[in-house]
Amino acid sequence: MKKVLSVLVLLLVCAVTYAGGYRVSLQGQKSLAMGHTGVAVVNSAELAFFNPAGLIHLENKLNISVGGFGVFSDVAYQNTQFGTSAQTESPVGTPVYLYASYKVSEKFALGLAVYTPYGSTVEYPTDWSGSHLVNSIELSSIYVQPLFSWEVVEGRFSIGGGPILAIGSVNFNRNLTRNLTDIDGNRSNVTIDAAGITEFGYSVSAMLNIDNQDKWKLGFNYRSQIDVQVEAGDGEAVFANIPNSPLAPIANGTFDFTASLPLPAEWTWGLSYKPNDKWLFAFDYNYAEWSAYDSLDLNFLAADGSVALESINPRNYKDASTIRFGMQYSPMDKLDLRVGYYFDESPVQDGFFAPETPRNDSDGFTAGLSFNVSEKLAIDASFLYLKFKEVDASYDAFLESDGTPAPFAGTYKSSAVVAGLGLSYKL
Repeated sequence: MKKVLSVLVLLLVCAVTYAGGYRVSLQGQKSLAMGHTGVAVVNSAELAFFNPAGLIHLENKLNISVGGFGVFSDVAYQNTQFGTSAQTESPVGTPVYLYASYKVSEKFALGLAVYTPYGSTVEYPTDWSGSHLVNSIELSSIYVQPLFSWEVVEGRFSIGGGPILAIGSVNFNRNLTRNLTDIDGNRSNVTIDAAGITEFGYSVSAMLNIDNQDKWKLGFNYRSQIDVQVEAGDGEAVFANIPNSPLAPIANGTFDFTASLPLPAEWTWGLSYKPNDKWLFAFDYNYAEWSAYDSLDLNFLAADGSVALESINPRNYKDASTIRFGMQYSPMDKLDLRVGYYFDESPVQDGFFAPETPRNDSDGFTAGLSFNVSEKLAIDASFLYLKFKEVDASYDAFLESDGTPAPFAGTYKSSAVVAGLGLSYKL
């Protein structure tokens, strides 16, 4: 039973890293249009996510940014050796955000950030060749973060940050093995459902105006590791279509489970240059400590609360980097045009490539604009085409019930198209 269920722990990874393997960064229209740069850019309340220290540098007393995205994504799988293939059938994802800041004084500001950094739905055809790893997964998460921003040195240096409340849920289904069925031929499967999982973290940030002319800015933001703890009662695992046989690995029924998963710490540095009122250039470098995620352990509990099953799944992730570039051109007061590019390195190493999270290296190409309806209100729009590197990879950790290794390999092609719309308000 332990060996059959070992891959189930992977669903928790998806629940908090990103749906279906698409690590799409969608935390603001203006920033996304500029290649998801923003750590050293002072232009709106989107700083609440990218660099809270910069909120105090916004000219207006009240700043609000709100918006959302439509995510159209797919994964194509093929194994030419066995003549098998599959294509995901994923509904449109709709991550949203709300940022606000308020200047309490000339040197101190408060802020609030509410955003959905992870969340989408991925569904493979029923009983496809990898159904023993995943059939479907539906994820959602909301981050809520109160913030402060303090100008330590007038006009030159500020700091900021605040605590993070993370709220998440996941629904996951897969077949139990490659071929196990009940007496009627229905595939044996398991569904895991968990909701209302909450954990805490924090972020700290700083911003430096390098020159007196306010042309060069240097920014830094650190987001702490969050250890997600799933306790008994947070969710349930339901086993269905298990044959009534002493040889079956488990009986039909419902189990509580516990698990622990580290969300890696992230460091982001940024540099911006604004030579005049028409042009703005930005560069960000992000480093995620994915090596903290070397294994995920999950315990299924018996009715009396004792551990009925211990499942240990090595992941062996590596630290990964993202490099981002963006620029903005303002041909007139009412219009800002933006373009950008970023390269996102995968943390997945050879032998650990699973169809739940087909995270290979990707290139993101972005564009967008803002139309300033008035001095107070602007309409923001963005577009992203995310192309994942085609990869021949395998997942080697799955074991059949008798302990036989069952590697799952193939070629993966993934892509995502994102369109976003938002509003920026200042008073």
